[in-house]
Amino acid sequence: MTAVTLASCCVSRRGVLTIGAGAVLTGLVGEGLATRLAFAGTPHTGDTLVVLSLRGGFDGLSAIVPIGDPDYYTARPGIAVPKASVIAGDGMFGLHPALAPLQARWQAGTFGAVHAVGQPDPSRSHFQAMERMERAAAGASVRTGWLDRMLGVTGATAPMAGITVGSTAPARAFAGPTPDVSMVSVDGFKLSGDRMPTLAKLFDGAPDVLARPARAVAASLGTVAALGAYTPAATYPATPLGNALKDVARLVKGNAGLIAAAVDYGDWDMHQGLGTPVKGQRMYNHLNELALALEAFATDLGPAFGRVTLVTLSEFGRRVAENGSRGVDHGNGNAMLLLGGGVRGGRVHGAWPGLAPAKLTAGDLAATTDYRSVIGEILQRRCGLGSLADVFPNVSPSEYGLVSAR
Repeated sequence: MTAVTLASCCVSRRGVLTIGAGAVLTGLVGEGLATRLAFAGTPHTGDTLVVLSLRGGFDGLSAIVPIGDPDYYTARPGIAVPKASVIAGDGMFGLHPALAPLQARWQAGTFGAVHAVGQPDPSRSHFQAMERMERAAAGASVRTGWLDRMLGVTGATAPMAGITVGSTAPARAFAGPTPDVSMVSVDGFKLSGDRMPTLAKLFDGAPDVLARPARAVAASLGTVAALGAYTPAATYPATPLGNALKDVARLVKGNAGLIAAAVDYGDWDMHQGLGTPVKGQRMYNHLNELALALEAFATDLGPAFGRVTLVTLSEFGRRVAENGSRGVDHGNGNAMLLLGGGVRGGRVHGAWPGLAPAKLTAGDLAATTDYRSVIGEILQRRCGLGSLADVFPNVSPSEYGLVSAR
């Protein structure tokens, strides 16, 4: 069924209400929540942050290729990207040829990367690593997701301030008291029939802890209804990722009050058959699908591209050496991709540790940059946040100059 979800995380139990056949309303019923559901705050004037999670363990060494490090070719004799095949090479790094749809963005300086990024508490377990990445509070007792904390700091007031697009399951990074919305698609985000009066009556006189999320659902539905029909200014690939990014662009251009959007793109767990860098091979096809969707998204945004920053995350990277199945197993250090009008791209940021055996961490690319510090620089310079203390405890923003100040 089409679901309308307001998601939260609590220390006790979760309440779920099914509204007819068209929506599911999920909210907190834990102790002390009522005082934390207020929609107080000021209008957001920073960038819309789009978090694209590359689920399964993205191989940053295939996407952003360290062509100037000879140990890369020693470790991957069968699947390494040849120097002659990369695009936009600078002698040390080059882009996988499947990223060609984004080459012009790289050359224009609005598409870039940060390499050797990782978590302070790495894990090779998908579930554990994803949970830690989305909580983003290593060493702290914080249980909420970092996007929920970000929305709280901005004082999010719009009903569509935080969204997960492409799924009715809310991103775990949104777990917490600030209401957010999960949708498969904008066009599918509606109640069947004329059920709004029923919803209003159902919660009339209800405790604030239930009435506020219900009002947020109503406001979200109203915001989407006001968008009207949409004709994108670009041709998106007919894929789940293309469809999700098209909806994000629609909300941005429709001035729906979007502050943060979460989108997933999976199937990066390439233990075997990663392939050589030619069309038809597994990694090539997947990277190309990613690049086509991102380029369409940037083109579709038009002038609004200047007020959007997209960043990719993945729960972990892959091991440096290829395995016997011409794939790569779970590792640590990785690459993050950045796209947006304020991005200082056309380069690879970060401190490269090298791939010599003595430089590796248990066979993995060493992580020299905390992924939270990358996001922190974006939050401060593009999204209008001041202190990061309430979003990323005990983390300082990076100083790589990843983005220009808004």
